[in-house]
Amino acid sequence: MSQKTSVTLVLLPGMDGTGRLFQPLLAEMGKGIAPKVITYPESEPLTYEALIPRIQAALQAIDGPYVVLGESFSGPLAIEIAANCPPGMRGLILCCTFARNPHPRLRPLRSAVNLLPFNVAISSIGSRLLFGRFFTQPLHRMFQQAVATVTPAVFRVRLRSVLEVDVTDKLAAVQVPLLYLQGAADNVVPRSAAALIQQIRPDVQLVEMDAPHCLLQAVPRNAARVIADFVASTADRFAASQISSAGS
Repeated sequence: MSQKTSVTLVLLPGMDGTGRLFQPLLAEMGKGIAPKVITYPESEPLTYEALIPRIQAALQAIDGPYVVLGESFSGPLAIEIAANCPPGMRGLILCCTFARNPHPRLRPLRSAVNLLPFNVAISSIGSRLLFGRFFTQPLHRMFQQAVATVTPAVFRVRLRSVLEVDVTDKLAAVQVPLLYLQGAADNVVPRSAAALIQQIRPDVQLVEMDAPHCLLQAVPRNAARVIADFVASTADRFAASQISSAGS
């Protein structure tokens, strides 16, 4: 089997952590990519730091090369994983995410996170905010099913983690090819988040799509095509580097 057909796409989910929202993308992925969805506990509040070893353990079980995709909340996790240079990792994809708190003005409010009525807020405005003008009832139902099993305590810890995160130094240390997927209609993560990543990593391939924050769910076919092209390019690049190393 060639390298192009043996690359695993590791998917790290958004703040819900369930991985259920990847279904539209998975339905569009071609046969050349083997997806692996990593999920987070639905009732155990874990910080970014506590989630890292769980992800690393899952990656160590992969036989062969892989590309990691970090969606929204999971962007900093994907960056930190990549910065540690795991031997099987061939590329990093960041989707509608950030390397540092994308809303720094909200950081002083992190102590008030415990007062937020997460169940009410997520149920009433969550999908409208995440999907914007791309909102549909099927997407809404999928979102509701994903968040229904996640406890408010988990959401609070994850939101606080976002408000405190800064992995810009880790981003500078990443050595694998980097792709950033940006939603032109993203109402959650501002353009400044991608601009910062471009500033730190001018080599990043940035692809902007007409999509909301939930880009992978709203335009899964377009996203799958861009992801497949990137995964194939990482395999080609790695093969070329191996040939170059053997000849030197």
